[in-house]
Amino acid sequence: MTGLRIGQGYDVHRLVEGKKLILGGVEIPWEKGLLGHSDADVLTHAVMDALCGAAGLGDIGTLFPDSDPQYAGADSIALLRQVAALLREKGYAVVNVDAALIAQQPKIAPYKAEMAKNLAGALGVERDRVNLKATTEEGLGFTGDGSGMAAQAAVLLEKE
Repeated sequence: MTGLRIGQGYDVHRLVEGKKLILGGVEIPWEKGLLGHSDADVLTHAVMDALCGAAGLGDIGTLFPDSDPQYAGADSIALLRQVAALLREKGYAVVNVDAALIAQQPKIAPYKAEMAKNLAGALGVERDRVNLKATTEEGLGFTGDGSGMAAQAAVLLEKE
């Protein structure tokens, strides 16, 4: 039996005025931000859900419910550190993370390296174990019309 575990995560949040846009723990200057109970970091949430799935921890809604006031406005990178600690307690190491942000705008290329560094740092892994991509949807759907953003992530864990 192998000690490898694969997980996939998906998250989506609505874009609204008057909120900060936080992606991968980076505040990106833009006219809109993501709406959510925490900081609504859609990218970090997808990564956390993928990690939780691979380790059999359920999902981030189970670990950090939006009905709990202690998570109101929570820093998602700090929550990712908590997920990483749970993984270590269960004897898992992160082999790699591959994530994609789906948004029409803003362009995130100038921020991808810092986002990957933040995610890797929170997970306690080398930077080259975290890969980030971004894509538009050619103006189609809620991400294409600018009313929201989505993210997908795949992870591989190894039992230590």
